[in-house]
Amino acid sequence: MSNDFHHVTVLLHETVDGLLVKPDGIYVDATLGGAGHSAYLLSQLSPKGHLYCFDQDQTAIENAQITLRDYIDKGMVTFIQDNFRHLRSNLEKLGVIEIDGILYDLGVSSPQLDERERGFSYKQDAPLDMRMNRQASLTAYDVVNTYDYHDLVRIFFKYGEDKFAKQIARKIEQARQTKPIETTTELAELIKSAKPAKELKKKGHPAKQIFQAIRIEVNDELGAADQSIQEAMDLLALDGRIAVITFHSLEDRLTKQLFKEASAVDVPKGLPFIPEDLKPKMVLVNRKPILPSSEELAINHRAHSAKLRVAKKVRK
Repeated sequence: MSNDFHHVTVLLHETVDGLLVKPDGIYVDATLGGAGHSAYLLSQLSPKGHLYCFDQDQTAIENAQITLRDYIDKGMVTFIQDNFRHLRSNLEKLGVIEIDGILYDLGVSSPQLDERERGFSYKQDAPLDMRMNRQASLTAYDVVNTYDYHDLVRIFFKYGEDKFAKQIARKIEQARQTKPIETTTELAELIKSAKPAKELKKKGHPAKQIFQAIRIEVNDELGAADQSIQEAMDLLALDGRIAVITFHSLEDRLTKQLFKEASAVDVPKGLPFIPEDLKPKMVLVNRKPILPSSEELAINHRAHSAKLRVAKKVRK
């Protein structure tokens, strides 16, 4: 098998360096993808350290088994094919109840976008699929053809933040009365037809936000991230760190909120000191998100919307 899982890792050094990797530590890459972060993190571990890699995509794991072969031979890496929302249960099965660091690279990976038949891209004709886990039952076809008008409007507004959500949902509803909407191209054309001409002249593909919304719905991306990040903060050892890369405002808002809640202090007025149990569980390592450098932006167009947030565990 050849390694053809091409993927340019975003914010590679900033993310892994932000974890302050200990050579003998236990770490988690919650989003293995092209294994770029995993390879760099493993290069900083001694044979006593260990990395657990999550991905629900079998193709990603198969390719990582080639990329990380040397570390596998040394017994330094374990692959877990599952959604990262099941972080704690999977690690507990392996006897891991505490970790020194974890990273997330949220969103869809470049190889999934580039693989035409996966149906993630509005630029290539393919069956409507968008499942990150090919064993999952819900597909983009199901969302587009079975969700009622109100549910379509809800996810288009909530996950796509598209102001033409109602018009697009109505177009879809009308079109599927004649025949099912089966391909990415059909859907992209429908979305275009629902938008006014002046909107189509704007920069960016007119179907981008709606495709994002459907993908998030199919994979329950925000629900999974919410559950996983909360479990990750609980699993961290003292001084352990969590690093999260996001690619759109919904993911970034969620991460920012979770970090804010875990690092906030709610102390009643009049207390002369802060009791230990009221001190925050986490502290923010960076107040503002870390953004890609101009050098990275020049060589990787998919890095343009990336933001990195890092937090540290200060209380169990």
